[in-house]
Amino acid sequence: MITCYLKYVIDPYKVEEFEHYAKLWIPLVNRLGGSHHGYFMPHEGANNIALALFSFPSLAAYEAYREKMATDSECQAAFAYAEETRCIASYERSFMRPVFE
Repeated sequence: MITCYLKYVIDPYKVEEFEHYAKLWIPLVNRLGGSHHGYFMPHEGANNIALALFSFPSLAAYEAYREKMATDSECQAAFAYAEETRCIASYERSFMRPVFE
């Protein structure tokens, strides 16, 4: 299993727009083979940082998701929404593996 960790720098004046964007992606990731763990919005501390976590059985499964995402009309609409609203300034993507007892 791998978990994708996304750290977003968002416009603090467009938190509602970013939250809408986040709610678009959760079912999309789940539909395309992932398991979304949610978005985490600013509350205390930095008002321009948001996080997202979602997992796939393997890096190969994630790569298959990326291929499907590139041609999926709902995914493309979600990307377009972020561009139109300019709610995201930048993001970083990392992959983690869980460690359990």
